[in-house]
Parts: sequence; C-alpha cells; structure tokens
Amino acid sequence: MSAREEIMGRVRAALSDVTASGAPVTSVEREYRTSGPLAVGSDEAVEMLVDRLVDYRATVHHAVDDAAVARVVAEIVHGLPRASSIVVPSGIDRSWLAALPTSVEVLDDSREHPMTALELDEVDAVITASRVSVADTGTIVLDGEPDQGRRAVTLVPDVHVCVVRRDQVVETVPEGVAILAEHPDRPQTWISGPSATSDIELSRVEGVHGPRTLHVVIAG
Repeated sequence: MSAREEIMGRVRAALSDVTASGAPVTSVEREYRTSGPLAVGSDEAVEMLVDRLVDYRATVHHAVDDAAVARVVAEIVHGLPRASSIVVPSGIDRSWLAALPTSVEVLDDSREHPMTALELDEVDAVITASRVSVADTGTIVLDGEPDQGRRAVTLVPDVHVCVVRRDQVVETVPEGVAILAEHPDRPQTWISGPSATSDIELSRVEGVHGPRTLHVVIAG
C-alpha cells in the first residue's frame, strides 16, 4: 500500500459515519465562546488591544478625533528616517492627510490604476484604515475596503500607519469573524504587530513578510 492510499484510507474511515448515509453536513456544533464580557470599543477592550500591540513591538498612538489623527499621522511621517513619499488607498479619509508637509508626495493606489510592486517598494510608508481589531490577540484585520486598499499596498512598503477606530475594537476572535463574515468574498490581511519571523535558534528577523514598522493610531 502506498502512502497516498494509506492516507486516503484513513480519511475515508474518519468520514464513514457521514458518508454512509449520503446526507450532507448542514451544521457544525461550536462550543467555544462567541464573545467576551468587554463591550465593543470600551476602554477595557482598547487597553487590552494596546497591551498586545505593544508586546508585538508596534507603536501605538491615540487621537480623539479626525483632526488629531491628521496631526498624529504628520508626526509619524515626520519622524521617519526617510519620508519623501507615501501611498494611500483611494478611499482613505483625506482629512487624515491634511497636516502632512507639502514636501511629502502622496500617491494614490486603486484597483483601476494599481501601483506595481517595484513602485510600492520605492515609497516610504503606507497609510490605511482598518476593518476590525481583536483585543484578545492584538490583531488588526483589513478586508480590502476602499479605505484599506489592496493587500499588496500594506505588504510591500516598509512602514504601515494604520488607523483603528475605537468602535472597531472587539474582544474576541469570533466577534471579529462575525463582522468579517458580512463580506466573505473580500481578501483579508490579519496583522499582529510588524512582520517578524524566527529561525530554529529563535533569532528574530523583522520585515520578511511585510512592513518592518507598524504604527497604530487609535481614533476616537
């Protein structure tokens, strides 16, 4: 018996109680918790998210309104080692860019006129919104809405500035998945801190699979 035959045999055996009747599986029992005690956007949920993000080596900023977001974004860009150009998705809130110095070139990326990977590699940072954030795991999720853009836009530039609204912060993964399930056809990017990986000796290397630096602006 080949390895393939053995594997397929085990699969058939595991599914025997399902396939014998020919009836399709219509539901799956989910016994894990679907929510936590923290309210969406509460101080406690945001505090938990910030704690996780900082542990992942992200830099967290706070802004009370869109005007404050603009000031924080400008400060972040001004503090970058090199900041001559940034890229933004076509649907971003333009008020967030209002305080940027005129010396910084703002490049728009859209599905109609997408930038190439080489062009994205030349920009100094990307600024986007987000869809939902999970406090329990310190994870920010983007799902390709116009204010978040294509996946490549947030994976190629070395610096990602991501604006997270307080009312987008949930406590648990199931709560986040329920929101994402409203648009299951959208491509998703799950971000838990800057891109990082480790080899067998646990030597940490950042920037291999995405931005080396992550700035998170908590708005609201």
